[in-house]
Amino acid sequence: MTLQQLRYAIEIANSGSMNEAAKRLFVSQPSLSNAIKELENELGIIIFERTNRGISVSAEGVEFLGYARQIIEQTEFMENRYTGKKRSPVYFSVSTQHYAFVVDAFVRLMKERELAEYNFSLRETQTFEIIEDVRTLRSDLGILYINESNYKVMNKLFSDGNLKFTPLFNTNPHVYVRAGHTLASKESIILEDILPYPYITFEQGDNNSLHFSEEMLSFTQIEKNIKVTDRATLSNLLLGSNAYTIGTGIMASDLNGNGVVTIPYESNEVFTVGWIAHKDRKPSEIMSAYIDLLNDLVASSYFDMNQFLL
Repeated sequence: MTLQQLRYAIEIANSGSMNEAAKRLFVSQPSLSNAIKELENELGIIIFERTNRGISVSAEGVEFLGYARQIIEQTEFMENRYTGKKRSPVYFSVSTQHYAFVVDAFVRLMKERELAEYNFSLRETQTFEIIEDVRTLRSDLGILYINESNYKVMNKLFSDGNLKFTPLFNTNPHVYVRAGHTLASKESIILEDILPYPYITFEQGDNNSLHFSEEMLSFTQIEKNIKVTDRATLSNLLLGSNAYTIGTGIMASDLNGNGVVTIPYESNEVFTVGWIAHKDRKPSEIMSAYIDLLNDLVASSYFDMNQFLL
């Protein structure tokens, strides 16, 4: 087992693809594949499971990569201390539901850290994929919500993946509409108010279960439905039509315009937005800094709950 093999394994996990990892490492794909096979044979474990759809980190691989990252980090600290050798780029990845405050914290992280070299990844993706990304170490952090309806299923997935959920804030559902919408002036909204309008939701792919729905409420009576796969499309649809969606009601930042407002939906349901990470994995310095930024955003007056923006 060599440090190079450890670095190879970490890069494959980071990129989620053998071909992409080979490009980043400037080695051929066959050479990279052979190096990993030799490592697996030496250790007697399977680190990456190969399927027709690509590769994924095995349960044994998750544990192995946790140790590998620690070894590489300590090695780089020693090299920097005694030889002055430049450290490798800082890697950090977040998988999240479509929350603007997550992007805001990411922007602040880049501005405040001023790193000379880094490799960051921000994936707005489907709920099940968020859990899988963190479980397989493709992402350091996952951001999503749990509530009374989904917590049993979600907690089972967290437990099976050796993941821990840490709350950021609690909220009630809010309806998002364009500023000129008929509903925009209401102080609160009930089901009958939204029935005539199209409901925009995020596509959850093969795992299109109510447990994985990103929207905080599910309406069986709705006759007009629009599914999207990214936040920019959703925002454009809200601004250009009388459609609506359901979200946290949290105001984000100057990253957003002023064309969308939110109104509280009359409901007793409480939703907890939080982050997930591996229980046994010590947070890196950059991950801890990002979590601090998220907490600062939530705790500060930056979130004016009398104004709302997606």
